[in-house]
Amino acid sequence: MKRILFFLTCLCLVASGCLANRVKTGIEVLKADGFKQLQGKRVGLVTNPTGVDNNLVSDIDILHNAPNVKLVALYGPEHGVRGSAHAGAAVEGNTDARTGLPVYSLYGKTRVPTDDMLKGIDILVYDIQDVGCRSFTYISTLYNIMKAAVKHNIKVVVLDRPNPLGGEKIEGNLVEDDCVSFVSQIKIPYVYGLTPGEVALLLNGENMLGGKCDLSVVKMKGWKRRMTYADTGLPWVLSSPHIPEASTAPFYSITGIIGELNTISIGVGYTLPFKLIGAEWVKAQEFADAMNALHLPGYTFRPIFYTPYYAAGKGKELQGVQVYISDYKRASLCDLQWYALQELYRLYPDHDPMGEDTKRWAMIDKVCGSHQIRTLFLKNHRWADAKPYWDKDVENFRRLAKKYYLYK
Repeated sequence: MKRILFFLTCLCLVASGCLANRVKTGIEVLKADGFKQLQGKRVGLVTNPTGVDNNLVSDIDILHNAPNVKLVALYGPEHGVRGSAHAGAAVEGNTDARTGLPVYSLYGKTRVPTDDMLKGIDILVYDIQDVGCRSFTYISTLYNIMKAAVKHNIKVVVLDRPNPLGGEKIEGNLVEDDCVSFVSQIKIPYVYGLTPGEVALLLNGENMLGGKCDLSVVKMKGWKRRMTYADTGLPWVLSSPHIPEASTAPFYSITGIIGELNTISIGVGYTLPFKLIGAEWVKAQEFADAMNALHLPGYTFRPIFYTPYYAAGKGKELQGVQVYISDYKRASLCDLQWYALQELYRLYPDHDPMGEDTKRWAMIDKVCGSHQIRTLFLKNHRWADAKPYWDKDVENFRRLAKKYYLYK
């Protein structure tokens, strides 16, 4: 009996170990290969706190200590190399206290590496965990470093990571010329279904950089397109201050667009960022009943009363709904926030969160990648009027994106 119990215990330990190491990220594969691509090179590392191996050791420390690799500079995206800056806050350059390396900010006055920032660099290594949504600015930074690398004939190595939304969901129209910005830098859908490495391949392959980049992607091992982040067995490092857990990542796409408005709260400033929709004038139960009555596939809504500590609604008791994903595969991520605006206007016609906040229209349009989404929606405050435009590019992009898939 003891032998059987011992055997079963060993099986459990092996199984849990397999789960913990189900996916090996690009940095793990690079380590296992002895850093061959970087040998004898002067390396610049574009990263933030999410750039870690499977044991949560920072890429900065790994490359700084790697044999025959000369790490000479660090480059930080929005929120900074150490992740301490708030969303939208300019990040200043400085010196990394641990390694003494210069840190150059790519989110402030300078978003494209300058000639001086790249002086003496042979290879730029990019390793940042993204959230699979176009308006999350890390892929804009990837675009900018690749453009700079083309200009300076510098190689780019992308250490690949999972898309926490999986590799199958694609939602939203392509960015139009008059709405290109740092939150819509690349002409891809809002939810694009690619890993960072695949985005880099698409940028290069579709001639979006003004020239060909000397690009190498260090593929993950074990990642499948159907996987959620929970399926990977990987630890999550907060990708920004308001995405502290992997479970929060999909909600950025679910409420992030209307989160640009000052007229409603999406839980930023409370303990459930991106998971709430509320305001002072909402009646929680009434709103929850209306949202549940839509029978949106994959969702359930609970009435909630809350008081934000900062941001929209600070210090005020708000009422609204908490959003629950009941079936992720069936859930359409981006549509939900527009249905919420639709129901809020139907229930409370004296309040028009989108129509009233005219100062935020420019930002809404940039995030949507088009003026048409807001304009079509506001005609009748119905998502059905704008949804065909939102969906129009999805299938064509899906066919295009498959050319750059690294994983099945």
